[in-house]
Amino acid sequence: MAHTFHIPVLGLAYSIDTPFKVAKFGISSVVSIVDDELCERMRQYHADQNNEIFIAISKTDNDYRAKRITAYLNLIKKLVDEQIEVIRKQKFEPETDITRYFELQPQTSQVKIFYDMMLAETSADKKNSFQNQLRNEVKTGRIDVNIMAKVDKINFVNGINSGPENSDALAALRGFANSNLNSSVVISAGLNPKLYSYLETFNDFYPTENGTFSKEIILKVSDFRSTNVQAKMLAKKGLWVTEFRIESGLNCGGHAFATEGLLFGPILQEFKNSRATLYNELILIYRSALNLKGINNDFLPEQRITAQGGIGTAAEQNYLIETYGLDATGWGSPFLLVDEATTVDNDTLNQLVVATESDFYLSNSSPLGVPFNNFRKSTAEIERQERIARNRPGSPCTKKYLCSNTEFTTEPICTASRKYQNLKIKSLKSLNLTAIDLTKQIEAVTEKICLCEGLCSSTYIKYNLLKPKESKAVSICPGPNLAYFSKKYTLKEMIDNIYGRINLLDGINRPNLFTKELKLYIEYLNKEFENFGNGILNMVQTNKKIDYLKKFYNQLQQGIEYYRGSIEKADADLKIWSKEQVFLFEKAVIQMSNLTPQLLNLCSKAG
Repeated sequence: MAHTFHIPVLGLAYSIDTPFKVAKFGISSVVSIVDDELCERMRQYHADQNNEIFIAISKTDNDYRAKRITAYLNLIKKLVDEQIEVIRKQKFEPETDITRYFELQPQTSQVKIFYDMMLAETSADKKNSFQNQLRNEVKTGRIDVNIMAKVDKINFVNGINSGPENSDALAALRGFANSNLNSSVVISAGLNPKLYSYLETFNDFYPTENGTFSKEIILKVSDFRSTNVQAKMLAKKGLWVTEFRIESGLNCGGHAFATEGLLFGPILQEFKNSRATLYNELILIYRSALNLKGINNDFLPEQRITAQGGIGTAAEQNYLIETYGLDATGWGSPFLLVDEATTVDNDTLNQLVVATESDFYLSNSSPLGVPFNNFRKSTAEIERQERIARNRPGSPCTKKYLCSNTEFTTEPICTASRKYQNLKIKSLKSLNLTAIDLTKQIEAVTEKICLCEGLCSSTYIKYNLLKPKESKAVSICPGPNLAYFSKKYTLKEMIDNIYGRINLLDGINRPNLFTKELKLYIEYLNKEFENFGNGILNMVQTNKKIDYLKKFYNQLQQGIEYYRGSIEKADADLKIWSKEQVFLFEKAVIQMSNLTPQLLNLCSKAG
């Protein structure tokens, strides 16, 4: 693909129909297939908009979850393929999509260079010939899907377990595998051996006779060690990972999987240094597994490495690609402000436009028990606080995708549900806690919010699809980088910013992506110190926690030294480490030094 960026998955619904909007321009994006109800309603909406026949798939139908996902993905592919055919027949005139297709390409791409040659050509015959060649270069952006490995609830029918293959993640995978898409599944949020074994049962993930794949596997990862483990586990099954999608542990949107103080730069450096070795190790394991399955394949499959999280300027985009040898980058949260790319209701969009740094924060609001990037001004957060004020904390639990807690029940329930929170608060009140401790623990319980509904409602509002009595409360989970973007943008403006044709952040006092992530990790570690000081642990637990905090602190220090080395050899033209950026970096380092006394104090408590 000519473009050197992709749009990652954004919540459940914010990128649910992004391919309809951008794939025709050769831009790749990722659709969440966690929620089959969302897929079904979006299929009906887009079928109606495009005069397509819609036949509903009921929840009473056999294998309805997988079938709904397959049907929606097939509709996306059909409509996008039709868009491409229309574009190829258009004239090269201002404002036509074929003109936009080539105008949006990066300046260094071969198709953009050839397009510019066509524009400069004065011979009518040659210009026409160039245009016909360019029409053949119009390619669809990839329509990839995302499955969160941890969102894998077991489903019951009439109280009976419906079987492992009908768990949420496995049924979603089956929905993708049975679709007509030639694209990738992006597996995120950890390791799921069940899901990996199920991948093995679908022929599309194995190479064809010419060495290509009908469907590919992308792992979204946060460090090299876990990447090594997961990729080798898949290779032993004869499954090839075609891309490692590295995401910053904290400087990202949605759920945040913090490393133990490993920073983005050193992680990318390790991938660069170990890329060839990892490939060679994987290819041996992979080919051996294929041979055991009777599949002969002498081709060398490609393996891309991309990175995402907090990128905001062309200088950062170019620095990452050139310094670490990346194949591309991911730009997520900024596209929430681009109506031509994502789906956000007008009220929420207007709130995002005027938001400041303090409006974006790392919360404990996810029922998954994983830190979650939240937005203070979201209507879901306002509704949560109103329910607490009415002494009715928690949400009605209708979709049940995040049901995993069996503390009080036999069948799992969600920690954001009213049922769980009432039971938990009642239990806490029976423990004879101090008033301060009781308040703190109740606040921790009631902080959880319903993401199944909240991450879909914005799209339903936008398209006027809300059902009677359906919640209008919107949850949205941008990364902290969004604070520096302060208006609604066109697709052209955002892409021009990515490729350096304009600078949307010109004049904005913003730390670069590395410094911002460092600051986020320092804040995270400081909270870890505070939580440790307030906790009640035995000596074994205390020593284990202190070892963790020491490792976290030391790896942050190593990251700081790595960046200091980068600053010393920085290319001034890249502007990634300008004098202003170095100043902001050193300010963050001072914050880090303030944590040293806390660490020393904690170490003195070790047994």
